[in-house]
Amino acid sequence: MKKILITLFAIFSFIQVNNAQAYEYQIVTVVESIVPNGLGRSRMVSANETRDYTEFTSTRTEEDNTRNKSKRKDIRVKGFDETKLLNFYNLGGIRFQNIAANDAIVMSKLNTMSAEGWELFWINSAVESEGGKGDGNGIYITRYTFRKAKAAE
Repeated sequence: MKKILITLFAIFSFIQVNNAQAYEYQIVTVVESIVPNGLGRSRMVSANETRDYTEFTSTRTEEDNTRNKSKRKDIRVKGFDETKLLNFYNLGGIRFQNIAANDAIVMSKLNTMSAEGWELFWINSAVESEGGKGDGNGIYITRYTFRKAKAAE
């Protein structure tokens, strides 16, 4: 009995089960202006078109230093959703009501995507600000990466 169990264990340990899951991804980017006096633009953006990165990629080596000659117009996506958001600042300074309004709109998008079967997989955020004397430029950017299991082919 012991030999049979050891043999079965050995057999099953060599069988590879392919549990690798393929996913498709969708990114939603939120750009919120932190420009004083409400002069900036805030938007939530998501692409409705796809691009194959390999068309715009070159692999350089010592022997072949050729760069990719893609035109910017070929890379640009014309089909995308752009949702207007409010700026963090108005003439009176920081506007917390605007932040709450933006949160409500972003939550609506996140909840809609969840209902469509997308899983919020990753969030990445950053702030870009001039930081100089006037500090008149700045954005707060957040990327929400969603994934959904691909259907078996």
